[in-house]
Amino acid sequence: MERLSGSNALLQTLLSANFPELDAARMPEHALRGSVSLRRLAPGRSLFAQGQPATAFYGLVSGEVEARFTGLDGTVSVLELVQPPRLFGLAAFAAGQAASYEALVTQSSQVLVIGQTAYALLMEHWPGFARALMAEFARRYDGTLRLLEASRHRSAPERFALALSQLRRDRAAGPADAQGWQTLRATQAELAALANLSRQTVNQLLQQAQAEGRLRCSYGQLHVRVRS
Repeated sequence: MERLSGSNALLQTLLSANFPELDAARMPEHALRGSVSLRRLAPGRSLFAQGQPATAFYGLVSGEVEARFTGLDGTVSVLELVQPPRLFGLAAFAAGQAASYEALVTQSSQVLVIGQTAYALLMEHWPGFARALMAEFARRYDGTLRLLEASRHRSAPERFALALSQLRRDRAAGPADAQGWQTLRATQAELAALANLSRQTVNQLLQQAQAEGRLRCSYGQLHVRVRS
């Protein structure tokens, strides 16, 4: 684990990306120095476990982290494939509760660890941070409710479409090309996990979408037709 030095450029970049409406120049950068740590993690490492007390929240600088929930019956559900630059672990930390999910590193990653000291400085000395954080909580809560509703009440094609929408938000390699195709950095297995569907069902839905000209597959990528 390394201490951040200099102007805390990584932290400023990460927070500015998550809260673009705030004035980054007014972030208490000097006071934050030394209160945030950078961790480099290999694939397969667990950053924190489900049920573990939350002593910090995190910002993904590079790589990928899988947020996954394990039910009482041992069933694992993927809640989100966290992509940089993204904050996560916020709710449990702010509420002083145990983590409700596990954060598993799926690619070599760099993660900022933002503890209580840094959190207090941001809340007290960065104008608008508390309000922006509350708005972000509301957005994520709404998204969680939509996923929960989809997993319990929606059909397989609807869950498939919702999972594709999440991948478009989190895993897009860039804007759509001139023909209206957008490339997503995702595999069929990841799509199945997000949709909470079997790989066989997802494969059937993929074949149908390909036959209709709405989707193409290549190695490690999905290509979605977003406009005709």
